[in-house]
Amino acid sequence: MKAFCSLILIITFANSSSFAEEVPKFKRLKLTQKFYAEGASAGNFNNDGNMDVVSGPYWYAGPDFTEKHEIYDTKEFKPKGYSPNFNTWAYDINGDGWDDVIRVTHPGQKVFWHENPKGNGPWKPHVAMDSLENESPQFTDVTGDGLPDMVGSVAGQFVYFTFKKETATQKWTRHNISPPKSTGGRYTHGLGVGDVNGDGKMDVIDKDHWWMQPDSLEGDPLWKEYRFQFTGPGGADMFAYDFDGDGDNDIYTAAAAHNYGLTWFEQAEAENGKKIWKKHIITGPRAEDNPYGVRFSQAHSAQLVDMDGDGVKDLITGKRWWAHNGNDPGGNEPAVLYWFKVVPGKKSGQAKFIPYQIDNDSGVGTQFLVKDISGDNKPDIIVGNKKGTYLHIQDGLSEQKPGPKS
Repeated sequence: MKAFCSLILIITFANSSSFAEEVPKFKRLKLTQKFYAEGASAGNFNNDGNMDVVSGPYWYAGPDFTEKHEIYDTKEFKPKGYSPNFNTWAYDINGDGWDDVIRVTHPGQKVFWHENPKGNGPWKPHVAMDSLENESPQFTDVTGDGLPDMVGSVAGQFVYFTFKKETATQKWTRHNISPPKSTGGRYTHGLGVGDVNGDGKMDVIDKDHWWMQPDSLEGDPLWKEYRFQFTGPGGADMFAYDFDGDGDNDIYTAAAAHNYGLTWFEQAEAENGKKIWKKHIITGPRAEDNPYGVRFSQAHSAQLVDMDGDGVKDLITGKRWWAHNGNDPGGNEPAVLYWFKVVPGKKSGQAKFIPYQIDNDSGVGTQFLVKDISGDNKPDIIVGNKKGTYLHIQDGLSEQKPGPKS
Protein backbone atom coordinates (compact mmCIF):
# COMPACT_ATOMS: atom_id res chain seq x y z
CA MET A 1 0.00 0.00 0.00
CA LYS A 2 1.42 3.37 -1.02
CA ALA A 3 0.69 6.85 0.28
CA PHE A 4 0.95 8.95 -2.87
CA CYS A 5 -1.08 11.88 -1.59
CA SER A 6 -2.53 13.14 1.65
CA LEU A 7 -5.52 15.44 1.98
CA ILE A 8 -5.94 19.14 2.51
CA LEU A 9 -9.46 20.56 2.37
CA ILE A 10 -9.92 23.98 0.85
CA ILE A 11 -13.25 25.69 0.38
CA THR A 12 -12.70 28.69 -1.84
CA PHE A 13 -14.97 30.68 -4.07
CA ALA A 14 -13.59 32.35 -7.13
CA ASN A 15 -15.10 35.71 -7.89
CA SER A 16 -18.50 34.89 -9.28
CA SER A 17 -20.37 36.95 -11.79
CA SER A 18 -24.10 37.37 -12.12
CA PHE A 19 -23.72 38.82 -15.61
CA ALA A 20 -25.07 36.93 -18.58
CA GLU A 21 -22.53 35.46 -20.97
CA GLU A 22 -22.99 34.21 -24.52
CA VAL A 23 -22.88 30.44 -24.18
CA PRO A 24 -24.23 27.41 -26.05
CA LYS A 25 -28.00 27.00 -25.96
CA PHE A 26 -29.77 23.69 -26.40
CA LYS A 27 -32.88 22.43 -28.18
CA ARG A 28 -34.61 19.68 -26.20
CA LEU A 29 -36.05 16.70 -28.07
CA LYS A 30 -38.26 14.31 -26.12
CA LEU A 31 -37.94 10.89 -27.71
CA THR A 32 -40.14 9.17 -25.12
CA GLN A 33 -41.46 9.76 -21.62
CA LYS A 34 -41.42 6.04 -20.89
CA PHE A 35 -38.81 4.54 -18.58
CA TYR A 36 -36.81 1.93 -20.47
CA ALA A 37 -33.21 2.40 -19.33
CA GLU A 38 -30.77 4.55 -17.38
CA GLY A 39 -28.06 4.59 -20.02
CA ALA A 40 -27.85 6.10 -23.51
CA SER A 41 -25.46 6.29 -26.43
CA ALA A 42 -25.19 7.08 -30.14
CA GLY A 43 -23.92 5.40 -33.29
CA ASN A 44 -24.69 5.06 -36.99
CA PHE A 45 -26.85 1.96 -36.83
CA ASN A 46 -28.22 2.02 -40.40
CA ASN A 47 -25.02 3.27 -42.09
CA ASP A 48 -26.77 6.21 -43.73
CA GLY A 49 -24.16 8.72 -42.54
CA ASN A 50 -26.40 10.22 -39.84
CA MET A 51 -25.87 9.63 -36.15
CA ASP A 52 -28.62 7.67 -34.43
CA VAL A 53 -29.25 7.41 -30.70
CA VAL A 54 -30.01 4.42 -28.49
CA SER A 55 -31.49 4.00 -25.04
CA GLY A 56 -33.13 0.86 -23.76
CA PRO A 57 -34.68 -1.47 -26.34
CA TYR A 58 -34.90 1.15 -29.09
CA TRP A 59 -32.61 3.03 -31.42
CA TYR A 60 -33.90 6.24 -32.96
CA ALA A 61 -32.91 7.10 -36.52
CA GLY A 62 -31.27 10.44 -37.16
CA PRO A 63 -31.39 13.14 -38.24
CA ASP A 64 -34.95 13.72 -36.94
CA PHE A 65 -35.12 10.81 -34.41
CA THR A 66 -38.85 10.23 -34.95
CA GLU A 67 -38.48 6.68 -36.27
CA LYS A 68 -37.60 4.04 -33.71
CA HIS A 69 -36.42 0.46 -34.14
CA GLU A 70 -36.45 -2.42 -31.67
CA ILE A 71 -33.21 -4.06 -30.51
CA TYR A 72 -34.55 -6.48 -27.92
CA ASP A 73 -37.89 -7.29 -26.30
CA THR A 74 -39.50 -4.05 -25.24
CA LYS A 75 -40.85 -3.45 -21.80
CA GLU A 76 -41.71 -0.26 -20.00
CA PHE A 77 -40.68 -0.05 -16.34
CA LYS A 78 -42.22 1.85 -13.47
CA PRO A 79 -40.12 4.65 -11.93
CA LYS A 80 -40.44 2.88 -8.57
CA GLY A 81 -38.22 0.12 -9.83
CA TYR A 82 -35.25 -0.54 -12.08
CA SER A 83 -34.53 -1.49 -15.66
CA PRO A 84 -32.09 -4.22 -16.76
CA ASN A 85 -30.20 -1.56 -18.69
CA PHE A 86 -27.87 0.47 -16.47
CA ASN A 87 -25.31 1.38 -19.14
CA THR A 88 -25.31 1.52 -22.93
CA TRP A 89 -22.56 2.04 -25.49
CA ALA A 90 -22.37 1.83 -29.27
CA TYR A 91 -19.35 0.29 -30.98
CA ASP A 92 -18.57 -1.97 -33.92
CA ILE A 93 -17.62 -4.98 -31.82
CA ASN A 94 -17.13 -7.56 -34.59
CA GLY A 95 -15.52 -5.24 -37.14
CA ASP A 96 -18.14 -5.68 -39.86
CA GLY A 97 -18.58 -1.93 -40.36
CA TRP A 98 -21.89 -1.68 -38.49
CA ASP A 99 -22.24 -0.27 -34.98
CA ASP A 100 -23.46 -2.72 -32.36
CA VAL A 101 -24.93 -2.02 -28.90
CA ILE A 102 -23.31 -2.95 -25.58
CA ARG A 103 -25.69 -3.30 -22.62
CA VAL A 104 -24.76 -3.61 -18.95
CA THR A 105 -27.92 -5.08 -17.49
CA HIS A 106 -27.58 -4.66 -13.73
CA PRO A 107 -24.59 -4.55 -11.35
CA GLY A 108 -23.38 -8.11 -10.76
CA GLN A 109 -25.27 -9.53 -13.73
CA LYS A 110 -24.54 -10.32 -17.38
CA VAL A 111 -23.23 -7.87 -19.95
CA PHE A 112 -24.48 -8.33 -23.52
CA TRP A 113 -23.58 -6.94 -26.88
CA HIS A 114 -26.33 -6.92 -29.45
CA GLU A 115 -25.16 -7.61 -32.99
CA ASN A 116 -26.37 -5.20 -35.66
CA PRO A 117 -28.41 -7.17 -38.25
CA LYS A 118 -27.28 -4.76 -41.02
CA GLY A 119 -30.84 -3.83 -41.80
CA ASN A 120 -34.19 -5.19 -40.73
CA GLY A 121 -34.07 -8.23 -38.51
CA PRO A 122 -33.35 -9.28 -34.94
CA TRP A 123 -30.30 -8.04 -33.07
CA LYS A 124 -28.59 -11.22 -31.90
CA PRO A 125 -27.45 -10.98 -28.25
CA HIS A 126 -24.01 -12.24 -27.22
CA VAL A 127 -22.83 -12.60 -23.63
CA ALA A 128 -19.63 -10.58 -23.19
CA MET A 129 -19.32 -11.05 -19.43
CA ASP A 130 -21.13 -13.23 -16.92
CA SER A 131 -20.89 -10.52 -14.28
CA LEU A 132 -19.76 -6.91 -13.94
CA GLU A 133 -19.96 -4.91 -10.73
CA ASN A 134 -19.73 -1.20 -9.79
CA GLU A 135 -22.44 1.26 -10.83
CA SER A 136 -20.10 3.32 -13.03
CA PRO A 137 -18.28 0.87 -15.32
CA GLN A 138 -16.09 2.49 -17.95
CA PHE A 139 -15.94 1.50 -21.63
CA THR A 140 -12.70 3.03 -22.85
CA ASP A 141 -9.25 2.08 -24.12
CA VAL A 142 -7.15 1.20 -21.08
CA THR A 143 -4.38 -0.80 -22.72
CA GLY A 144 -3.57 1.61 -25.54
CA ASP A 145 -4.23 -0.90 -28.33
CA GLY A 146 -6.96 1.24 -29.93
CA LEU A 147 -9.85 -0.94 -28.78
CA PRO A 148 -12.11 0.00 -25.87
CA ASP A 149 -12.04 -2.19 -22.78
CA MET A 150 -14.66 -2.64 -20.06
CA VAL A 151 -13.50 -1.59 -16.59
CA GLY A 152 -15.40 -2.58 -13.46
CA SER A 153 -15.10 -5.11 -10.68
CA VAL A 154 -15.91 -8.77 -10.09
CA ALA A 155 -16.11 -10.49 -6.71
CA GLY A 156 -14.07 -7.90 -4.84
CA GLN A 157 -11.42 -7.23 -7.49
CA PHE A 158 -11.09 -4.36 -9.94
CA VAL A 159 -10.80 -5.78 -13.44
CA TYR A 160 -10.88 -4.90 -17.10
CA PHE A 161 -12.17 -7.04 -19.95
CA THR A 162 -10.74 -7.11 -23.47
CA PHE A 163 -12.07 -8.48 -26.74
CA LYS A 164 -10.81 -9.18 -30.25
CA LYS A 165 -12.99 -8.36 -33.23
CA GLU A 166 -12.21 -11.66 -34.96
CA THR A 167 -13.47 -13.63 -31.93
CA ALA A 168 -16.09 -11.15 -30.77
CA THR A 169 -18.80 -13.74 -30.16
CA GLN A 170 -16.69 -15.38 -27.47
CA LYS A 171 -16.74 -14.10 -23.92
CA TRP A 172 -14.33 -11.29 -23.27
CA THR A 173 -11.05 -11.91 -21.45
CA ARG A 174 -10.77 -10.86 -17.82
CA HIS A 175 -7.65 -9.12 -16.47
CA ASN A 176 -7.25 -8.37 -12.76
CA ILE A 177 -6.16 -4.90 -11.69
CA SER A 178 -6.28 -5.28 -7.91
CA PRO A 179 -5.89 -8.10 -5.37
CA PRO A 180 -8.90 -9.85 -3.79
CA LYS A 181 -11.02 -7.95 -1.29
CA SER A 182 -9.94 -4.55 -2.61
CA THR A 183 -13.37 -3.25 -3.57
CA GLY A 184 -16.91 -3.40 -2.24
CA GLY A 185 -19.90 -5.31 -3.51
CA ARG A 186 -21.81 -5.13 -6.74
CA TYR A 187 -23.37 -1.74 -5.94
CA THR A 188 -20.10 0.06 -5.17
CA HIS A 189 -20.05 3.64 -6.47
CA GLY A 190 -17.30 5.59 -8.15
CA LEU A 191 -14.91 4.60 -10.94
CA GLY A 192 -12.80 6.31 -13.56
CA VAL A 193 -9.95 5.91 -16.01
CA GLY A 194 -7.24 8.50 -16.63
CA ASP A 195 -3.54 9.27 -16.48
CA VAL A 196 -3.07 10.28 -12.83
CA ASN A 197 0.74 10.46 -12.70
CA GLY A 198 1.50 11.79 -16.18
CA ASP A 199 3.36 8.75 -17.52
CA GLY A 200 1.14 8.48 -20.59
CA LYS A 201 -0.63 5.33 -19.40
CA MET A 202 -4.23 5.03 -18.29
CA ASP A 203 -4.68 4.44 -14.56
CA VAL A 204 -7.85 3.40 -12.75
CA ILE A 205 -9.43 5.56 -10.04
CA ASP A 206 -12.00 4.52 -7.47
CA LYS A 207 -13.39 6.11 -4.35
CA ASP A 208 -10.61 4.77 -2.10
CA HIS A 209 -7.58 4.41 -4.41
CA TRP A 210 -5.94 5.03 -7.66
CA TRP A 211 -4.23 2.10 -9.37
CA MET A 212 -1.11 2.79 -11.45
CA GLN A 213 -0.80 0.86 -14.69
CA PRO A 214 2.43 -1.17 -14.83
CA ASP A 215 5.13 -0.49 -17.42
CA SER A 216 4.03 -3.67 -19.17
CA LEU A 217 0.74 -5.55 -19.07
CA GLU A 218 2.35 -8.77 -20.27
CA GLY A 219 1.53 -11.60 -17.90
CA ASP A 220 -1.35 -9.66 -16.31
CA PRO A 221 0.50 -8.15 -13.32
CA LEU A 222 -1.52 -6.48 -10.60
CA TRP A 223 -1.46 -2.69 -10.69
CA LYS A 224 0.30 -0.60 -8.05
CA GLU A 225 -2.05 0.63 -5.32
CA TYR A 226 -2.09 4.19 -4.01
CA ARG A 227 -4.66 4.45 -1.26
CA PHE A 228 -6.58 7.69 -0.79
CA GLN A 229 -10.24 8.19 0.03
CA PHE A 230 -11.66 10.65 -2.48
CA THR A 231 -15.17 10.05 -1.15
CA GLY A 232 -16.53 7.77 1.55
CA PRO A 233 -19.89 6.75 0.06
CA GLY A 234 -18.64 6.83 -3.51
CA GLY A 235 -19.61 9.06 -6.40
CA ALA A 236 -20.02 8.11 -10.04
CA ASP A 237 -17.78 8.72 -13.07
CA MET A 238 -14.35 9.95 -11.97
CA PHE A 239 -11.87 11.86 -14.14
CA ALA A 240 -8.16 12.67 -14.12
CA TYR A 241 -7.78 16.10 -15.75
CA ASP A 242 -5.71 19.24 -15.26
CA PHE A 243 -8.53 21.46 -14.02
CA ASP A 244 -6.30 24.23 -12.69
CA GLY A 245 -3.92 24.23 -15.65
CA ASP A 246 -0.75 23.79 -13.60
CA GLY A 247 0.58 20.86 -15.61
CA ASP A 248 -0.54 17.84 -13.58
CA ASN A 249 -3.84 16.00 -13.53
CA ASP A 250 -6.36 16.51 -10.76
CA ILE A 251 -9.34 14.28 -9.86
CA TYR A 252 -13.08 14.95 -10.19
CA THR A 253 -15.73 12.98 -8.31
CA ALA A 254 -19.25 13.49 -7.08
CA ALA A 255 -19.18 13.64 -3.28
CA ALA A 256 -21.92 11.00 -3.17
CA ALA A 257 -24.03 9.47 -5.91
CA HIS A 258 -27.11 9.52 -3.67
CA ASN A 259 -26.60 12.79 -1.84
CA TYR A 260 -25.44 16.34 -2.58
CA GLY A 261 -22.09 17.60 -3.74
CA LEU A 262 -19.47 17.76 -6.49
CA THR A 263 -15.76 17.98 -5.70
CA TRP A 264 -12.37 18.14 -7.34
CA PHE A 265 -9.04 17.23 -5.82
CA GLU A 266 -6.02 19.31 -6.70
CA GLN A 267 -2.81 17.35 -7.15
CA ALA A 268 -0.23 19.45 -5.35
CA GLU A 269 3.12 19.17 -3.66
CA ALA A 270 3.86 19.73 0.02
CA GLU A 271 6.97 21.54 1.27
CA ASN A 272 8.65 18.19 1.85
CA GLY A 273 8.11 17.26 -1.79
CA LYS A 274 5.39 14.72 -1.05
CA LYS A 275 2.37 14.69 -3.33
CA ILE A 276 -0.88 15.69 -1.64
CA TRP A 277 -4.52 15.97 -2.64
CA LYS A 278 -6.33 19.21 -1.82
CA LYS A 279 -10.11 18.96 -1.84
CA HIS A 280 -12.15 21.74 -3.47
CA ILE A 281 -15.94 21.96 -3.29
CA ILE A 282 -17.82 22.71 -6.51
CA THR A 283 -21.32 22.29 -5.06
CA GLY A 284 -22.60 21.12 -1.69
CA PRO A 285 -25.84 20.50 0.19
CA ARG A 286 -26.54 24.22 0.55
CA ALA A 287 -27.00 26.85 -2.15
CA GLU A 288 -24.39 28.99 -0.41
CA ASP A 289 -21.79 26.24 -0.92
CA ASN A 290 -21.62 27.31 -4.57
CA PRO A 291 -20.93 30.90 -5.64
CA TYR A 292 -23.79 30.71 -8.13
CA GLY A 293 -26.32 29.09 -5.79
CA VAL A 294 -26.35 25.70 -7.53
CA ARG A 295 -27.25 22.63 -5.50
CA PHE A 296 -28.64 19.27 -6.56
CA SER A 297 -28.34 15.71 -5.34
CA GLN A 298 -27.92 12.35 -7.07
CA ALA A 299 -25.16 13.30 -9.55
CA HIS A 300 -24.95 9.65 -10.55
CA SER A 301 -23.07 10.11 -13.83
CA ALA A 302 -20.88 12.72 -15.49
CA GLN A 303 -18.98 13.46 -18.68
CA LEU A 304 -15.95 15.64 -19.39
CA VAL A 305 -16.16 17.29 -22.83
CA ASP A 306 -15.24 20.69 -24.29
CA MET A 307 -18.72 22.17 -24.71
CA ASP A 308 -17.87 25.65 -26.03
CA GLY A 309 -14.84 25.02 -28.21
CA ASP A 310 -12.31 26.88 -26.07
CA GLY A 311 -9.95 23.90 -25.86
CA VAL A 312 -10.72 23.16 -22.19
CA LYS A 313 -12.86 20.21 -21.17
CA ASP A 314 -16.01 21.07 -19.25
CA LEU A 315 -18.01 19.07 -16.71
CA ILE A 316 -21.49 17.84 -17.62
CA THR A 317 -23.63 16.26 -14.94
CA GLY A 318 -27.04 16.44 -13.34
CA LYS A 319 -29.58 14.67 -11.21
CA ARG A 320 -30.48 11.01 -11.53
CA TRP A 321 -34.07 11.58 -10.51
CA TRP A 322 -35.60 8.93 -8.24
CA ALA A 323 -32.38 6.91 -8.13
CA HIS A 324 -33.71 5.33 -4.94
CA ASN A 325 -37.36 5.92 -5.75
CA GLY A 326 -37.54 9.31 -4.06
CA ASN A 327 -35.85 8.20 -0.83
CA ASP A 328 -32.49 9.92 -1.35
CA PRO A 329 -31.91 13.44 0.03
CA GLY A 330 -33.52 15.77 -2.49
CA GLY A 331 -34.88 12.80 -4.39
CA ASN A 332 -38.05 14.61 -5.48
CA GLU A 333 -36.36 17.85 -6.52
CA PRO A 334 -36.22 18.82 -10.24
CA ALA A 335 -34.22 16.60 -12.58
CA VAL A 336 -31.67 19.23 -13.56
CA LEU A 337 -28.93 18.95 -16.15
CA TYR A 338 -25.93 21.32 -16.07
CA TRP A 339 -22.71 21.98 -17.86
CA PHE A 340 -19.97 23.59 -15.81
CA LYS A 341 -17.55 25.72 -17.82
CA VAL A 342 -14.06 24.94 -16.54
CA VAL A 343 -11.74 27.96 -16.37
CA PRO A 344 -8.20 27.01 -15.30
CA GLY A 345 -6.36 29.60 -13.24
CA LYS A 346 -2.98 28.43 -14.58
CA LYS A 347 -1.86 28.07 -10.98
CA SER A 348 -2.19 25.12 -8.65
CA GLY A 349 -5.59 25.06 -6.97
CA GLN A 350 -7.13 27.84 -9.05
CA ALA A 351 -10.02 26.74 -11.23
CA LYS A 352 -13.55 27.99 -11.79
CA PHE A 353 -16.53 25.75 -12.50
CA ILE A 354 -19.18 28.09 -13.91
CA PRO A 355 -22.58 26.33 -14.01
CA TYR A 356 -25.07 26.77 -16.85
CA GLN A 357 -28.39 24.99 -16.59
CA ILE A 358 -29.43 23.06 -19.69
CA ASP A 359 -32.72 21.61 -18.45
CA ASN A 360 -34.72 21.00 -15.28
CA ASP A 361 -36.85 18.00 -16.26
CA SER A 362 -34.58 15.31 -17.67
CA GLY A 363 -31.37 15.04 -15.63
CA VAL A 364 -29.01 12.09 -16.12
CA GLY A 365 -29.12 8.34 -15.60
CA THR A 366 -26.43 5.96 -14.42
CA GLN A 367 -24.63 6.73 -17.68
CA PHE A 368 -25.12 9.13 -20.61
CA LEU A 369 -23.26 10.41 -23.65
CA VAL A 370 -21.97 13.78 -24.80
CA LYS A 371 -21.09 13.71 -28.49
CA ASP A 372 -21.76 15.56 -31.74
CA ILE A 373 -24.98 13.91 -32.87
CA SER A 374 -26.39 16.56 -35.23
CA GLY A 375 -23.24 16.79 -37.39
CA ASP A 376 -22.32 20.43 -36.69
CA ASN A 377 -19.10 19.59 -34.81
CA LYS A 378 -20.63 20.73 -31.53
CA PRO A 379 -21.29 18.27 -28.69
CA ASP A 380 -24.87 17.28 -27.92
CA ILE A 381 -26.23 15.30 -24.97
CA ILE A 382 -28.31 12.11 -24.96
CA VAL A 383 -29.80 10.86 -21.68
CA GLY A 384 -32.04 7.98 -20.68
CA ASN A 385 -33.57 7.63 -17.23
CA LYS A 386 -36.81 7.42 -15.27
CA LYS A 387 -38.00 10.62 -16.94
CA GLY A 388 -37.65 9.03 -20.39
CA THR A 389 -35.17 9.53 -23.24
CA TYR A 390 -34.07 13.04 -24.20
CA LEU A 391 -31.71 14.56 -26.72
CA HIS A 392 -30.29 18.03 -26.06
CA ILE A 393 -28.88 19.45 -29.29
CA GLN A 394 -26.66 22.53 -29.38
CA ASP A 395 -28.59 25.24 -31.18
CA GLY A 396 -26.42 28.31 -31.49
CA LEU A 397 -25.57 30.74 -28.73
CA SER A 398 -27.61 32.81 -26.31
CA GLU A 399 -26.97 35.03 -23.34
CA GLN A 400 -27.39 33.16 -20.09
CA LYS A 401 -26.56 33.88 -16.48
CA PRO A 402 -24.70 31.21 -14.52
CA GLY A 403 -26.66 29.28 -11.93
CA PRO A 404 -30.24 28.02 -11.73
CA LYS A 405 -32.69 29.34 -14.30
CA SER A 406 -35.42 31.46 -12.79
